[in-house]
Amino acid sequence: MTDAQFFKNMTVPTGKVDIVLDTDTYNEIDDQYAIAYMVRQTEKFNIKGIYAAPFFNGNSTSPEDGMEKSYDEILKVLDLLERPDLNEIVFKGSREYLKNEKEPVISPAAEHLAALADNYSPENPLYIALIGAFTNVASAILLNPKMKENCIFLVLGGHADYLPTPVYEFNMIQDIAAARIIFNSKAPLIQFPAIGAVDALTTSKYELEHWLKGKNKLCDYLYENTVHEAEKHVDANFPWTRVIWDIIVIAWFFNDNEKLMETTLKHAIIPQYDYYYSTDMRRHYERCVYRVFRDKVFAHLFETLTK
Repeated sequence: MTDAQFFKNMTVPTGKVDIVLDTDTYNEIDDQYAIAYMVRQTEKFNIKGIYAAPFFNGNSTSPEDGMEKSYDEILKVLDLLERPDLNEIVFKGSREYLKNEKEPVISPAAEHLAALADNYSPENPLYIALIGAFTNVASAILLNPKMKENCIFLVLGGHADYLPTPVYEFNMIQDIAAARIIFNSKAPLIQFPAIGAVDALTTSKYELEHWLKGKNKLCDYLYENTVHEAEKHVDANFPWTRVIWDIIVIAWFFNDNEKLMETTLKHAIIPQYDYYYSTDMRRHYERCVYRVFRDKVFAHLFETLTK
């Protein structure tokens, strides 16, 4: 790939693009929004795959259980969207995390992506949106290293690099070996740091009630699920907001003239096993979001979900 093509591939594309989404959908309540946002934008996206990513927290008993629950939740969201035609491109992902940076975890998702990427080129790339642990995509790279030339990675992972704390961001810490494969790939990459950028995307019960409740079956589910999950953890009489992280990777495709978020080019970060970043001025570049225009992103999201 030429330098000119590399930098071009980190700018917002015009026209319709081919995309796959890698998602730990049952982990929280935000992946559902991202799936719906993507699926409803039929003029922008040719969806080539939706992959269930592993996760392990209070909503699962193991990474495998998290992946299985995410697979089922993807199908549920597609049913609410009345898009059962997409079920055939939903694939189960990894049942465990990478043991090291050399051995892939074989799964239907990783194998599908490794094969799919051969249909693309730097001039006609495949966009890969990662909003869960990076295991599936890193495994695909290990299966087919050539895909790094043909793909563009949109990575919701890590925090802003100016923060003085370890990068205890859920997607990154689950599988740090996979994160290192992604950030060391030298492929065009857009990073969406969680704290320090994407955490601007908070919403409340009352905003969701106004904009989503009663609009359609999908919107009712998103509203009810968000409120239910939020109020499990706070007093219902206490004010709360909830971050809807994952919509940011879809919103980027509508960021012409940086109207929804601001970005910068910088040398790609290096996630380390101690959960800190290191840097090297000799490294390749990544594009990184540093400011999000919260109201404009939500306005576009709500318009998309209710149309």
